[in-house]
Amino acid sequence: MSLTLTLFLLAVAVAVTVFAGWRGAQLPNVVKGPRMVPWRFVMLLGGVLVFLLLVHLAALAKGG
Repeated sequence: MSLTLTLFLLAVAVAVTVFAGWRGAQLPNVVKGPRMVPWRFVMLLGGVLVFLLLVHLAALAKGG
């Protein structure tokens, strides 16, 4: 995977992680019913993807 694609995916993953963290921190609205998207789990998956992309970025920087 190229450096450009890695940086683009890293930016998208960070944005998704931050957005999911913000949505997961909102208080539940009892009138609307239960949440249909598990935002905390989405945030966790985004964080794992960010970590993997950072490791890949470090491998690219090292020259491997």
